[in-house]
Amino acid sequence: MIPRSLGGKKIAVLLESEFIPEEIEAYQQRFSELKATVHLMSRLWGQPSVRFFSDEDTGATPRTIEVDIDFQNVDLNDYAAVIMSANYTSVRLRFFQPPEGQPIGGEQVRTSPAVQFYAKAMANPKIVKGALCHGLWILTPMPELLKERRVICHEVVLADIMNAGAIYEPSPTGVVVDDDLVTGRSRHEVYPFIDAITERIQQISSATNLFSTKKTATPLARARAAS
Repeated sequence: MIPRSLGGKKIAVLLESEFIPEEIEAYQQRFSELKATVHLMSRLWGQPSVRFFSDEDTGATPRTIEVDIDFQNVDLNDYAAVIMSANYTSVRLRFFQPPEGQPIGGEQVRTSPAVQFYAKAMANPKIVKGALCHGLWILTPMPELLKERRVICHEVVLADIMNAGAIYEPSPTGVVVDDDLVTGRSRHEVYPFIDAITERIQQISSATNLFSTKKTATPLARARAAS
């Protein structure tokens, strides 16, 4: 059952230019309804804010979003979920800068700040990770993080994801949940994607609270519970 409230939890959404406006709006609207706070963040290159442009293949004028949170300046532990947005935002965020005077090498692809940020989130099972459409591209520089994870993604990304060792799982809903990793096929599945993330946040939170209660229970309380 999807909870009616997330109780003020924070949701991080990584984006860059070529974002999909309807997707970002869905996060802001739905999570706000669930009493959660959405923080849009990106790499700001030392600037106080950066304006990003949407993807428009219909001939319409691109829309813009002003982002003023650099993911390099936040504490991951403050967030219940980290979402990699759809389309080509993950490709742009994989940008890395080789050390000055050194040739580009294969290991350097792992040094992108956004890849490192998402990898740290992957290392924390208490944070729900979400990746929609092309979003899993953020992890292909670190294929060990995708190995044997059950996922769904857009067909354009499928070869890369399978080469990284992930297990593609078709789903009639277009959403696949593998423990703390939630993936969606395309932007058209954004609402069931949000619902799945929401449910996993609640489940992880409940399990954490239960563990904390058991851990802090006094010997007398444990004895009474056992009797």
